[in-house]
Amino acid sequence: MDIIRIIVAILLPPLGVFLQVGLGKHFWINVLLTLLGYIPGIIHAIWVIAKY
Repeated sequence: MDIIRIIVAILLPPLGVFLQVGLGKHFWINVLLTLLGYIPGIIHAIWVIAKY
């Protein structure tokens, strides 16, 4: 299941984080990072998926 979340995180980072942790602080941080730059959003999403 983590492989699917990582693929989703590469395509749409906030969705990958949402699938892992829900609507918490990590989701909103990821939305902000994705708006500021797509690559930081991907990096954060993969980090969240790997950690939790």
